[in-house]
Amino acid sequence: MSRLRGYSDFKHFLVSSPSEYVAHVEINRPSKLNAFTEEMWIELGRVFAKLSHDPDVRAVVFSAAGDRAFTAGLDVQAASQGGLVGDNGGLDGARQATKTRRQIVEFQDCISQIEKCEKPVILVMHGISIGLAIDIACCADVRICSRDTKFAVKEVDIGMAADIGTLSRLPKIVSSFSWVKDVCLTARGFGADEALAAGFVSQVLETKAKAIEVATKLASLMASKSPVAVQGTKELLNHARDNTVADSLRYTSVWNAAMLQSNDFKTALLSGLKKTQPRFEKL
Repeated sequence: MSRLRGYSDFKHFLVSSPSEYVAHVEINRPSKLNAFTEEMWIELGRVFAKLSHDPDVRAVVFSAAGDRAFTAGLDVQAASQGGLVGDNGGLDGARQATKTRRQIVEFQDCISQIEKCEKPVILVMHGISIGLAIDIACCADVRICSRDTKFAVKEVDIGMAADIGTLSRLPKIVSSFSWVKDVCLTARGFGADEALAAGFVSQVLETKAKAIEVATKLASLMASKSPVAVQGTKELLNHARDNTVADSLRYTSVWNAAMLQSNDFKTALLSGLKKTQPRFEKL
């Protein structure tokens, strides 16, 4: 595994390349259970915005350093000191609400960079994965976890409704709205097997190491395909999730009217006929 060029200046995230065209991003604050500060979520947005346009990256594995936690969510102490929660500083209600709304939107936008990333993102969770962990997971394209993962949509236990994406995205990820309300309204914990049964994750592996191994192989397979095809498929699937069938069909026809002009289409067809491994230009 080698360091990926151009990513060494990030303080809270390690970015490496385990195989060709694959990036591995790790949250790197294990001493604090990888809990997020404002500096971290801003940096997270920068990492994924950069990966999105990096021609040397075609798929991303996202995990966290340490054995105990993927992330314990928001670092509440740091948030309180930073003014995200707590005293309003003498502002009237409207001005305090405007300030808070802007902070929430900035936070949402940073986490949403995972979903907006043009490359497929495969998330590996382990250990404590609560609160913000669920917001992050809902932005990923594929979710895998280790057997020891402990999940919770924890926000109601700290006196608030989740506001960074879980309540908007989770109902569209799993088929049971009843289950979504169950875990969101109670903040109860649930394990890997329940997450798999609900469709929140697609695989459960015995250990974090095994889960990262499987995720890396999956990312390598995606990265071996045409980047035009893979990135287009992610774009069209996300559009279909948020729009009507008729609108999605129309969007797909316009999208492919442009994308079918790439050399990748011909290259992939000819390689199938010749039984050879295709090589695609960077995108």
